[in-house]
Amino acid sequence: MDYERLRAIAEELAVHAPDGVRGYEIRGDEIVMMMSPSRPHELNALRIRQQLDQQLDPSLVAHTGGEVEDPSLGRLRRPDVIVVPYAAFNEDTMDPFHPQDVALVVEVVSPSNHSNDYVEKVQDYSAMGIESYLLVDPRKSTITVFTDPGSGPEGPRYRAQHDYAFGDPITVGPWVLATTELRPYPNPA
Repeated sequence: MDYERLRAIAEELAVHAPDGVRGYEIRGDEIVMMMSPSRPHELNALRIRQQLDQQLDPSLVAHTGGEVEDPSLGRLRRPDVIVVPYAAFNEDTMDPFHPQDVALVVEVVSPSNHSNDYVEKVQDYSAMGIESYLLVDPRKSTITVFTDPGSGPEGPRYRAQHDYAFGDPITVGPWVLATTELRPYPNPA
C-alpha cells in the first residue's frame, strides 16, 4: 500500500478513535495509534523542554506535540519534544515538520512500548537524517544520546551513542542538560 493511502487511513482512524488516543505514527505498512502519555512521562518531557528553552537561540523553538514526516521513507513520528526553527511555524501549511528542519528529537520511553523507542525510532530518525536523538528512559533512570546519522551494514543508524544515568549532566548538540530533575516511573502497586 502506498504511503498516501496509509496516511489517509490513519487520519480516518484518528477521527473515530477513543478519547485516550492522541494521534498516530506510521512506519512502513504499520499504523500505530498513540495513547495519551502518563503524568510522569509528560513531566520528564516538560523538564527537558524547559531546559532547552533557556538555551536555544531565539531562532529555534523546543516544541511538544509536533509531528515529523518523511513520505519518501513512509515514516511519520510524534516525538515528545522537537527542536525546530521558529520560522517553520510561519510556513503556510498544515503538514508535519520536515526532518531536515529538526535539530533534535526527544523521546521519553513508555512503560509498555520501550522497544519502539530503542529500535524502530533509532532506525527511523537516523534514516530521516535527524542529527540528534535524545532517549530518556524513566523505567531504568537512563538517558542515551544518539548522534551522527549514517548508513551501516544493516541500514540507517546513528554512529555515535553516549549513555548516561539520571543525575548526570549531558551534552546533546550545543546544549547541556541537567538531569537531576528527571523522575523515574513509580513502582507499580
